Amino acid sequence: MRAAVYRGHQTLCIEEVEVPRIEAEEILVRVEACGVCPTDIKKIHYDTVPPPRIFGHETAGTIVAVGRGAREFEVGERVGLHHHVPCMDCHYCRHRAFAQCATYRRTGITAGFEPSGGGFAEYVRVMPFCLPGVVRIPAGNTFAEGALLEPVNTVLKGVRQLSLLPGDVVLVCGQGPIGLLFTQILALEGVRVIATDLLDNRLSLARRFGAWQVLNGADPALPSQVEHWTEGRGADAAVVAVPSDAAVIQAQSVIRGAGTVLLFAHTVRGRMTPLDLARICVDEKGLLGSYSSDFTLQEEVARLVFSRRLDVRSLITHTFSLSRTAEAVALAAKPTPDSLKVVVVPESGATIQTGDEN
Repeated sequence: MRAAVYRGHQTLCIEEVEVPRIEAEEILVRVEACGVCPTDIKKIHYDTVPPPRIFGHETAGTIVAVGRGAREFEVGERVGLHHHVPCMDCHYCRHRAFAQCATYRRTGITAGFEPSGGGFAEYVRVMPFCLPGVVRIPAGNTFAEGALLEPVNTVLKGVRQLSLLPGDVVLVCGQGPIGLLFTQILALEGVRVIATDLLDNRLSLARRFGAWQVLNGADPALPSQVEHWTEGRGADAAVVAVPSDAAVIQAQSVIRGAGTVLLFAHTVRGRMTPLDLARICVDEKGLLGSYSSDFTLQEEVARLVFSRRLDVRSLITHTFSLSRTAEAVALAAKPTPDSLKVVVVPESGATIQTGDEN
């Protein structure tokens, strides 16, 4: 089969590799769509893991083989996959810190080499501990919608950690694919969103996705505008969905006392930034991180996406064939004004277009 193999130093090569062999309690899935995630981009661009690897973890496809011990699945079923699934029994899981669970931190989907998701390939093997993370895609929904279950889950997890009330005001910094998901999910929960970005067209999209107010993130009037829109109180929370230290400091300055700043994009280790710690101690402004998904939200996420109450199709602006995975990653790493979510698909399904055609 063909796969985009990471060979180090920002290099992805299309190579012929063996189709993964499944064990008795595993399934084999033919990949039909795989989203390009910033986490994979960072691994490729910053060489954070040794090559060779086959990345891609926002994966959906068709089951083509079932081990004799995995009979709850059938050949031909259309499924979305989760490459991380917690044990649900360890100390971390009992504290709902699923992303810290040792089982969760293993990657249970692979196309070969060290398991790394494998979605940038024609087939992936799903290991037994990740079978509870397999979600069946209804007949009326697309593979692309199935591929976006995992990123939607990560966003809903972050929203849940903020413990918001209907009518609260949340600043969402950055209106890329993840920021727009935050904007739409928060709006669906009855929260008023102030959306910021540096691109006007992203702000227009934020309006479409339910933002209450929009403002350029570089506008010096932003703090006074937030104060005005919240009648002097300040935002109840802020989500930083862009890896900008300036956005973190800005968010901390505009939330109210005892509000919370949620960091969602600062995933490169070793970077430091100054913070006014008295705002955290005296003003009780919380600083919270959220990483990866929450397995217990899986059914709720599926209902949201497959009912199209949360319609993720409009986020997908570009699809690339597997042979052009390097181009897909490059576009996702340096988006243009008209690009949002980038998806890799099999050669026969490749288009470079926008909208709901996926």
